[in-house]
Amino acid sequence: QVQLVESGGGLVQAGGSLRLSCAASGRTSSIDRMGWFRQAPGKEREFVASIDWSVGTTSYADSVKGRFTITRDNAKNTVYLQLNSLKPEDTAVYYCAARHIATINYSYWGQGTQVTVSS
Repeated sequence: QVQLVESGGGLVQAGGSLRLSCAASGRTSSIDRMGWFRQAPGKEREFVASIDWSVGTTSYADSVKGRFTITRDNAKNTVYLQLNSLKPEDTAVYYCAARHIATINYSYWGQGTQVTVSS
């Protein structure tokens, strides 16, 4: 089992920045990839960004490319999402997720952290 705890959400004005953190515990040696997803009110959860746990290769949704950056600190078992140039449409609950080695779907999810961007 892997446990994920997010932090760092909050209220920010448009154009501002936030940094989200996701601390992983438990069987972290089984993690292949970590990702961030978000869900806005009335919308489906969508992919935001992901990072390979070992080599650090990243992937981003088109809507956040150039504004958000995902990084990881393996020593701390923590993944970060730096959110810059925030827009009101970035308002959502942001979830951290972990994927097992040799699987496709994300198996573990955090409780989510609210990001609200005011115009």
